[in-house]
Amino acid sequence: MPAAVTGFFGKVKNTWAQFSLPQRTLAILALAVLVLGATALYSWAARPTMAPVFSDLSPADASAVVDQLEAEGVPYELADGGGTVLVPREQLYDLRISLAATGVGTTKDGYSLLDDMGMTSSDFQQQVTYQRALEGELASTVEAIDGVSAAKVQLALPQESVFVDRAVDPSASVFVDLETGKNLDPAAVQAVINLVSSAVPNMDPGGVTVVDAAGTVLSATGTGTGPGGASDYEEDVTADVQAMLDRVVGPGNAAVSVQAELSRDETERVSETFEPAEGTPPLSESTSTEEYTGTGQAVGGVLGPDNIAVPGGGGEGTYTSEESVKNNPVNKVTEQTTVNPGGVARQSVSVVVDAQAGAGLSLAELERMVAAAAGIDPARGDMVAVSRMAFDTTAADAAAEALAAAEEDAAAERQAELIRNIIIAVVLLAIVLIIAAFVRRARRERREEIDLGELAAPGPAGRGGGRA
Repeated sequence: MPAAVTGFFGKVKNTWAQFSLPQRTLAILALAVLVLGATALYSWAARPTMAPVFSDLSPADASAVVDQLEAEGVPYELADGGGTVLVPREQLYDLRISLAATGVGTTKDGYSLLDDMGMTSSDFQQQVTYQRALEGELASTVEAIDGVSAAKVQLALPQESVFVDRAVDPSASVFVDLETGKNLDPAAVQAVINLVSSAVPNMDPGGVTVVDAAGTVLSATGTGTGPGGASDYEEDVTADVQAMLDRVVGPGNAAVSVQAELSRDETERVSETFEPAEGTPPLSESTSTEEYTGTGQAVGGVLGPDNIAVPGGGGEGTYTSEESVKNNPVNKVTEQTTVNPGGVARQSVSVVVDAQAGAGLSLAELERMVAAAAGIDPARGDMVAVSRMAFDTTAADAAAEALAAAEEDAAAERQAELIRNIIIAVVLLAIVLIIAAFVRRARRERREEIDLGELAAPGPAGRGGGRA
């Protein structure tokens, strides 16, 4: 072995021999901590970063993916109850391509269904396959929306026939499974409706129903969520009333529900009004006078016995008749009114205020405020109901506890990571200090040996020289 290495091990041996028992124990413990820290640091640094190669897999697809990864010897992890398979990030794209090439983990859907359609397929098979392909493509597109983890689209496409006087409009139902803590705002729901209705010929946006995994109907058929729909009107009134109540009783202390009935009939009314034109001369005027004077037998008489008229006496008679006709001008007003559908025929507003938050408020005053904010018209039968009840805060408390627990877990994880980094830094610092101590001690011992040798060497020569 080289002299430097032999000298280093000799110095270490001499230093170890000079240590007392407590010093040796402390050195062994320090060396063990050093080895464990270096091992943990190496394991942490060498651990691959995992990324999902496939997510939202069915049990059959997940089993096939796991079998393929085990056959290739690739490390993997399962998450989301086995629906997500994690692989090392540096192999992510290669594995995704290789698995897709073998058909593992990919459910055949969308327009790919048309690839295996044979030439001998019947019209019914072709229609059903095309409908399935269209449903799959629409579902894949809806899943690309932020907050949607899975989607399913069902289309009701009527068959074209020459024996039907009026064709039935197509309709669609869209089921969306939202991610945890996510929800679809009205704009996203409207985007789903427009997407589906635009992809199917002759489909009206009002014929699309959107439902989430909780069973909440986000858009029912016939109601519509576009401009002028009952949903939009109800949302606007609800937002106005809710904003007012939030300022009065505080956010979360009032619940508002609005139901509106919109007129769907188009009405046309024509009215004519005739009024005399005052201060205007008549259009035409005529006067006719007739007079008669003469003598003769008077008409009539007195009946005698056996109904025989008794003749009366004669005399002079006079007859006068006058007739006047005047045509006055008249103003004629014709009014034609067309009432388009979409107007509010009737609405009702229900408000519930938390009993604790609204204990000092007058319900009558709140009812007047709500009626004014919602535009209530008693003449058309609008109704307002305001009540005070104790709110159930179980779900809110559970959500707050879950949020607090999540924050505590995150804080604990950050603290553990900080402690781990501190331990690694301390271990590295201890290694540096131990190495520096050994180097300093070795240099000091070497310097002492050299100094003692230099002092001892001239002694005999000096004594010999003195004797001479």
